[in-house]
Amino acid sequence: MAQLASFSRFIARWLPGKIQKISVNAGHPCPNRDGTLSRGGCIYCSNAAFSPSYTATAPDIDAQIEAGRRFFARKYPSMRYLVYFQSYTATNARPEEVKRLGERARAHDDVAGCVIATRPDAIDRPLLEWLASFMPEKFMMVEFGAETANDDTLRLINRHHTWAQTVKAVEMAHECGLPVGLHLIFGLPGEDRDRIMATADAVNRLPVSLLKCHHLQVIRDTPLHRLITAGKLTVPQWTPDEYAELCREVLGRLRPDIMVERLLAQAPPDMVVSPRWGLKNYQFIDRYFPSTGQTAGDVRGK
Repeated sequence: MAQLASFSRFIARWLPGKIQKISVNAGHPCPNRDGTLSRGGCIYCSNAAFSPSYTATAPDIDAQIEAGRRFFARKYPSMRYLVYFQSYTATNARPEEVKRLGERARAHDDVAGCVIATRPDAIDRPLLEWLASFMPEKFMMVEFGAETANDDTLRLINRHHTWAQTVKAVEMAHECGLPVGLHLIFGLPGEDRDRIMATADAVNRLPVSLLKCHHLQVIRDTPLHRLITAGKLTVPQWTPDEYAELCREVLGRLRPDIMVERLLAQAPPDMVVSPRWGLKNYQFIDRYFPSTGQTAGDVRGK
């Protein structure tokens, strides 16, 4: 059974002390939006639903790091940070530009390293080797948006990559010595319980250290919202109890060395069409997984 654990517990494997992620926007567009692969993007996607506001208003990486530092330092003055390149596709740029931003992030004395969020088809071995060259002096981790192991679903959601590309990217990053995280979404159109469990089985065969899972949220004015409104797609209408039962089955299926950071997404309520459960990730875990040993403070805001 996988371990349900906060990011702070996960990162303690590598870094001592209090560590906080600061989300930044590298300004690199998604290849699924800029015309490289498509202009429509994934049908469920709204980047504004998960990016902190300062990433849109701060002019550069240094300003975004400083804005994040000011926010968190009020509570933990001695904290160190991981710069989390979260928005869109952090490696969708010329290698020299990706490296320039990485160098700027690591130049801050209180930055312990970086987490790079990207697509499995938007990275190569030379860049992975460059990232790995900074360990152990600076922690480096790559997080791939996989969403599902089912290629039929990936085509349906306009993802424009395959599970085979995810496998290749994860294995390359691991071979370079980098910890690897995967992002999964439960409840995508056409995905029943068997397909979700098949994804869990596929993840078990990969050298993955961390999973970030959440239920599908239908965000207002996305292509998914319009397709559902037009009666062209349907998605599961789980209750929190039903979703918790699904999560228990997934956790029980995963390897015990895999840590799961989250089970719930938290888009701004005014953007969410469904489901409108009114639960944050830490509240969901407190209610349905109290035996994990986490406290609300461990997972609040993650």
